Amino acid sequence: MQSTSPRDAARPSSGDDSGASRTAESPAEPRAEAAAETTGETTGETPAADSHVPAGGMARASTLMASGTLISRLLGFVRTMLLAVALGGTALVADVFEKANTVPNVIYMLLAGGMFNVVLVPQLIKAAKRSDGGADYTARLLSLATLVLGAATLLITALAYPLMTALTKDWSEPMLALGTSFAVWTLPQVFFYGLYAVIGQVLNANAKFGWYMWAPVLNNLIAIAVIGSYIAMFSAYAAGGDQLAEWTTAQTVWLGAGHTIGIIAQALILLWPLRTLGIPLRPRFGWRGLGLRATGQIAAWTLVTMLISNIGNLLYMRLISGATASRQDAGGDPSIPGEYAANAAQLIAVLPHSVFVLSMATVLFNQLARSMDLGRLGEVRDIINRGLRMFALPVMFCMIAILVLAGPLGRLFGGSSSASVLSGAAIAQLLVLLALGMPFRSANFYLMRVFYSAEDARTPMLVQTIIVGLGLTISHSLAAVLPNTALPFIVVGMFSALHVVQYVICHVRVVRRWGSFDVGSVVASYARAGWAAAGAGVVGVAVLWLLGGYRTGADLGFAWESIGTAVITCAAVGAAMAAAFVVLLRVMRVPEFGDLVETLSRRLPALRRLAPPVR
Repeated sequence: MQSTSPRDAARPSSGDDSGASRTAESPAEPRAEAAAETTGETTGETPAADSHVPAGGMARASTLMASGTLISRLLGFVRTMLLAVALGGTALVADVFEKANTVPNVIYMLLAGGMFNVVLVPQLIKAAKRSDGGADYTARLLSLATLVLGAATLLITALAYPLMTALTKDWSEPMLALGTSFAVWTLPQVFFYGLYAVIGQVLNANAKFGWYMWAPVLNNLIAIAVIGSYIAMFSAYAAGGDQLAEWTTAQTVWLGAGHTIGIIAQALILLWPLRTLGIPLRPRFGWRGLGLRATGQIAAWTLVTMLISNIGNLLYMRLISGATASRQDAGGDPSIPGEYAANAAQLIAVLPHSVFVLSMATVLFNQLARSMDLGRLGEVRDIINRGLRMFALPVMFCMIAILVLAGPLGRLFGGSSSASVLSGAAIAQLLVLLALGMPFRSANFYLMRVFYSAEDARTPMLVQTIIVGLGLTISHSLAAVLPNTALPFIVVGMFSALHVVQYVICHVRVVRRWGSFDVGSVVASYARAGWAAAGAGVVGVAVLWLLGGYRTGADLGFAWESIGTAVITCAAVGAAMAAAFVVLLRVMRVPEFGDLVETLSRRLPALRRLAPPVR
């Protein structure tokens, strides 16, 4: 699932990737994708005054946004790896902190995230055309949002203990007490997530896209500094001790308050570009005529979809939290994955989707919307077909690469203790389950955009309701008869299965409404890409074997020795696989590869030599 949240909260997901609820990449990384989607879909087709169009054009603005997103994601990887060093990859406090630090993000989405992302942008764009550039409207809107967010945050923080109790399964009183302590320091993030989102949308409506996308970089840098200084002061995690009994208040405050400071900085840095718009930062009251009621009615289906998706995420993660309790009862067995492990696996699995599919789909969305508006259904079917085929090459390669490299990738987030290999292996197992659903996840995301391009938010809501309802029913039924230790594998594996079910539903709905889009050619594209990726996978397996990727235990291989050796292994195997993939695509004369090279060579002419020979 995907969630339009201001932070890439890496948690497993199922269902709709269309903006209803997205599990994201880093517990400290803002939702750059959501902003890209909102910006692309809302402003892309809306006429605006010249003063509210990027001076360098949309292409330059898109590049600036994408670069900020990429750097933030890379920093999110570093932050997550450091957290494993500090707290352990499959250790108690890592899961407790992960719960407390991700709940604010989901609560923000439940309370206001959908309203800010879906409802406010159209109103802000309209206000930007006024003689004052929308300054009065925006000032009143910011005042209202500040009051609502402040009151909600105070109430939620006061309910920290009941929240932690409701969102965890079988946690002991000491675990709940520690979780509540963390939550008291992290729940204030709700206010600053909201402030970041509102100010960010104001900036987007005024064509200042870069600040919103680059602010998360500051957040992640602060988080990295907080974790690094934590390790320096309190030392790295060492397996074998009683982590809960040895934990101190100073450690709680340093991690909890430190991460909240990052979110605060992420929001407050946006005040600088906001001032340049001439918008007064003092409170301004009187909220009649803001137009929120009318816009809210239009966006109601999307808001309901987001509500269903995020409630589903909370309930899924509650089940996975039960594994943390059982691991503690089993003496801290590091082979049992918990919430941190599930989030780390999702962080990796969602990256190809975010880098390749999201960018392609954002471009194609405007073409879909235009064709839908003009009633050109033949063009609509062609764009659907072209989009799905475009995803085949990167998605199939990344799926095979993740399957081959699951062990070393898991080791990156396993920490540095004596239990790091077992922790990495636990993460790798979840990663394999997630990777198997990658092609269907991306296809679902794109087909959902088709409905949104036709201004149909009701169908995605119905599909999401079916998927979340089915997933929660299955997972909770199995939780009643299976041990907690099996739940992370059941829940994460179910997500990949649900992506298949969702694709079938979406495919049938699309074909019935707009006609066949030649799914046979799409399957053929994935088959060709799959064969080439499989061949590259054979090469990757051989290189990984040479680097000791299949040796663990007493005879530990190079790939498993440390985080550094895992990085080297991933780089070496990935490079070998990429080279083999390109060679096989050329030899097989895969047409999609030729199309991709032709597109890229318009900016980098040297890439033309990679094009497959003409038949």
